[in-house]
Amino acid sequence: MKVTIDPRAGFCWGVVRTVQIAEEVLRTNPPGTVYVLGHIIHNPREIERLESLGLATISRDDISRLPKGSKVLIRAHGEPPETYRQAFQNGIEIIDATCPVVTKLQERVRKFYDLGYQIVVFGKATHAEVLGVRGVCNDECVVVSSVEEALERVDLRRKTALFSQTTMDRPTFIRLRDALRARIAELVVEEMQGIASEFHAKDTICGQVAGREQDLRRFAREHEVIIFVAGRESSNGKVLFQVVHEENPRTYFIEDSSELCPQWFEGVETVGITGATSTPQWYMNHVRQEILRRFATASVTQ
Repeated sequence: MKVTIDPRAGFCWGVVRTVQIAEEVLRTNPPGTVYVLGHIIHNPREIERLESLGLATISRDDISRLPKGSKVLIRAHGEPPETYRQAFQNGIEIIDATCPVVTKLQERVRKFYDLGYQIVVFGKATHAEVLGVRGVCNDECVVVSSVEEALERVDLRRKTALFSQTTMDRPTFIRLRDALRARIAELVVEEMQGIASEFHAKDTICGQVAGREQDLRRFAREHEVIIFVAGRESSNGKVLFQVVHEENPRTYFIEDSSELCPQWFEGVETVGITGATSTPQWYMNHVRQEILRRFATASVTQ
């Protein structure tokens, strides 16, 4: 059995940056003084590794109970402005590891919000990144996850700016954008008067996420079975898994190597391993070794 790890899989540069910042802060500060707001990334194995180095995960409600002088890491997803205010008021030092792509999204949303635009965000309303975006516009925005929801909830008589959570899928964003534009055109005809509303669609999906689709499809076609490794809470992981599964129905999602099933590998000669942008390379290597150790003989057709 040949087991190959996708050469383009592993941490995106934003996650690499966040983890490196966390490791540096942990090296230079006493144990028990470094915290992170929420899980640093959506991968339980990497969380366990960083916790073993002394990183403690907290919620926003915990900030007021931390000793003054504690250091709190803002993860790649970012945080709303209120988090920074709360930390300042409690004498907490913020270590900002927000992904620059997310920071740019927040800045663009704030710009259009200040200009009086209705803000529409394609994403998941409770996702950490979207909570940060909602915070920069005082939660005065419409968060949608489908074309149907957008057509139902967005008031296109108002000037509107559409953005996306950085880890959503681009094809759905494009369909949503085009549907809203078409609806504006219909309104102009129906009302027989100049609808003065402006509409701006800003594709704020991370290029590293969107750019992987073609390579992922090729990788999926090259192997009989694909093992997709990601945290179950990873939004990016869910999107990329669907891409791979569309191309190769024999694609299996696992969070932990203990979920591997012998039946997946019976009579199989080629296995590919890939994952989300929050899946560490070291854990994909671990999964590869487990497959070879436990199931290599299953590749011999009975």
